[in-house]
Amino acid sequence: MDAREFQTADSTHQPEHLYKGRRASLPLDIVVIGCGLGGLAAAYCLAQGGHKVTILEAAPAIGDVGAGIQASPNVSRLLKRWGLGPHLEELGVKPQNLSIRRWKNDEVVGFTPFGEAFVKDYGSPYYHIHVEFLSLMHRFCLTRLNQRADFHHMLYAAAEPHCKIRVDCRVVFVDPSKPSVTLASGEVVFADLIIGADGVKSVTREYVVGEPDEPRATGDAAYRALIPTEKLLQDDDLRPLVENTESIIWMGPKGHIVGYNIRAKKEYNLVMIHPDGAEGGVESWTAGGNVERMKESYKGWNTVVQKLLALIPSTLDWKLMDRDPLPSWIHKDGKLALLGDSCHPMLPYRAQGSAMAIEDAAVLGNIFSHCSDRSQIAPLLYAYQSLRYERATATQTSSSLNRHIFHHPDGPEQEERDREMRAAMEDAVRVARGEQSTLALAGNANQWADKKKSAIQFGYDADEEAEKWWLMNGDKLMSFVPISEAVN
Repeated sequence: MDAREFQTADSTHQPEHLYKGRRASLPLDIVVIGCGLGGLAAAYCLAQGGHKVTILEAAPAIGDVGAGIQASPNVSRLLKRWGLGPHLEELGVKPQNLSIRRWKNDEVVGFTPFGEAFVKDYGSPYYHIHVEFLSLMHRFCLTRLNQRADFHHMLYAAAEPHCKIRVDCRVVFVDPSKPSVTLASGEVVFADLIIGADGVKSVTREYVVGEPDEPRATGDAAYRALIPTEKLLQDDDLRPLVENTESIIWMGPKGHIVGYNIRAKKEYNLVMIHPDGAEGGVESWTAGGNVERMKESYKGWNTVVQKLLALIPSTLDWKLMDRDPLPSWIHKDGKLALLGDSCHPMLPYRAQGSAMAIEDAAVLGNIFSHCSDRSQIAPLLYAYQSLRYERATATQTSSSLNRHIFHHPDGPEQEERDREMRAAMEDAVRVARGEQSTLALAGNANQWADKKKSAIQFGYDADEEAEKWWLMNGDKLMSFVPISEAVN
């Protein structure tokens, strides 16, 4: 199937001049394994840096199996820089605030302003967007994709004119030393560099680790569903969920629910974290779930939640698996590196998984725009890792922390958590009135209220960090003796 079948009228865009107009003086042949958000972003950024990029995707088509995703300011600033701002404005929804609520009675115990407050504090908006996931779907999905310009489609439209995208190309073997990959068809594809952007079930990760790398179960799973907002607008209790444009988290014993609008407020996205009682289970975004079991998981929760669940005819159930941070994202031969969920899979409790993958891609493209010799590939990969490793690992830890915070059973720990969140909410109201903050918010149970933590997370500019790093370290890195000369 030719990737050109995906070409759409909106694939032309006007990005800012990336990397200060800098392009690699030696264009590399780069293979990116995986056509998800991270793979598309990596292909786009590496191509903008002057390289010849081929994406190899196992799925034969892009299917319309999707859900909501959050594009925080650290991501939206990059997407706007890539010329995708108009699409974000047209199709995304900008939540005005985060509302954190009790499971039993819908009481608001936590509140953080988003909207213009985030633009002022972090330089770019917060968006909720629909995203499609790659799946073994039929050809008719191509037509439907062209009608729905979501997050994945936006990145596809940006990347496709600048790289070669090959679907139905399942990688069955990687030779990191040549480097090359062997496809299920028997074809061998050679490259100067391989980027493994093949997600949580990564094939390439095992080659970097050196052995099979099995995930461990968290004990949680996530039901996911989309509800047409026209149904919510017909109910007095549910109408405010559409009209108020909030991101809502309902916290409860051993689980929580996240809800928000997507697709220009045409659909309401629900992610419902619950204890995973299944033996084995499927680590997949597209595994079907049982609606009656879903409803049973939230028996006794408040009326708003019950009414939302009653509107769900079918659901997907995503088993949440965890992996420890890797000691390195780079194969010892220096020609294979990992990106996104293949090296730092994120649990969804902080909504930063796609953000970290896209930041990785931006840094990788920026750093490799300096390439002038093949001997620099390994040093440039280690520069990428040094820029990204600590931040991605810290975000993994922050995501796991929210699981503990949100899932307290009713009792002393829950009461202390709610007290902290209420104090932060009252402080936010004072600030909104023009008064000074009177509360030290560091370490607050509402991580979004922690100004220092939010500045680190949402104020980050991947390109700016890469440029600063290069000013401090680039001359030293580029003065390395070429590897071929060192061997001789």
